[in-house]
Amino acid sequence: MKSTTQQFLDEHRRLSRRYFLRFGTAGMAAWGALPLFAGENKSTDATADADQGDALAKAIKNIETWLTKQDDFGDVSRGNPKPHTLDLAKREEVGLTRDTWQLEVVDDAEHSSGMRRPLSKEQDTAFKFDDLMKLADKHAVRFPKLMTCLNVGCPLGNGVWEGVPLREVVWLTKPNEKLRRLFYHGYHNDDPEQIFRSSLPIGRVLEDPFGLPPVILCYKLNGEWLTQERGGPVRIVVPEAYGFKSIKWLSQVTLSNIWKSNDTYGEKNNDVDSPLKTFCEAFPLPAKINPNEPVAVTGYSQVGISGLSKVQVWVQSNEEEPIAGDRYYTQAPWQDAQILAPPQAWGGEIGEQPMLADTRGFDEDGQPKSWPIKLSKAHWAALLPGLPAGEYTLRCRTIDENGAAQPLPRPFRKSGRAAIQEMQLKVG
Repeated sequence: MKSTTQQFLDEHRRLSRRYFLRFGTAGMAAWGALPLFAGENKSTDATADADQGDALAKAIKNIETWLTKQDDFGDVSRGNPKPHTLDLAKREEVGLTRDTWQLEVVDDAEHSSGMRRPLSKEQDTAFKFDDLMKLADKHAVRFPKLMTCLNVGCPLGNGVWEGVPLREVVWLTKPNEKLRRLFYHGYHNDDPEQIFRSSLPIGRVLEDPFGLPPVILCYKLNGEWLTQERGGPVRIVVPEAYGFKSIKWLSQVTLSNIWKSNDTYGEKNNDVDSPLKTFCEAFPLPAKINPNEPVAVTGYSQVGISGLSKVQVWVQSNEEEPIAGDRYYTQAPWQDAQILAPPQAWGGEIGEQPMLADTRGFDEDGQPKSWPIKLSKAHWAALLPGLPAGEYTLRCRTIDENGAAQPLPRPFRKSGRAAIQEMQLKVG
């Protein structure tokens, strides 16, 4: 007698691979035939094809937009009170408006970097917002990036970030060969106990390896000035890193001869040099599913430093036992889902307008040069076959461009979350 899993697969192969879905108003590109799982046979039931296609099209239409509006980003800000909650008078007093912002770039008093021209309030040479805009006239860059907290599963939001490479300001200080590391922090109520710090090796600031965008002094998100809650007027954004490297409300940079990190996140046993991982999750499904009715499943993938090759799904009856010792389900009967094509409307503050000109990774017509885009997100879809009454577990995973299946190659939570999602399904 066939197992529930095998029955599932047999049923699935009877579903059509043709789902002619057009998504102009839904914000998805028209991509003609939609192969849901590899190896499916073509259905001869046109009515069933249409019904199933409609169900999947409806689910895809309801997917979140690719870009996230500033007000819709998740927030994990620290501070008591949180700096973005201060009233205007206080924000002006402490330099948290574009008119009053000043950045100090100073030498490490105990471990000198040998800088020859500090930018400081004491010497009346602090770097101001007008100075930043003058550099922006020549050096401004834009790039998409998914902002994710190291220890939070769901990304906080995806945006197009704009700023000036941090190295342009570092060079203004006339550094020398003693400079090894750059430390930085934002405003936190003038309370040393609340300061949130991060750091980077100077090599990453001065040079962009592997085609990465530069580390920037960021002042715009999705073409609009950074809001206070997003870290305005100016924050750091490190393209390949988790959010704790992209310090908000930037106020001071220190150049040092020290080679070690002083990141606040390192104090809790976190890996402070971990780049974004590739992983996926499914969006919530109904609490109860009718028997023998196909189920449209959609989700997102965080496209990490190693890119995204595939998204796969697997439904297992809860009556079945997993294979002993197969901790990451490498021997499970995974099936390929469909990675959705670039949307016609990007969302966020850009909405249905063309992608901002000169955005990294996009051509002159505002179309992505490749897809999915690393360090951002992609959406995916699949149609589960009708299942008999019972309780099941839906799992999904990614395969990166190096062939590593989630949660590998870095399964450890302290270097970023990538656990395989397990969603309970109740059918009947």
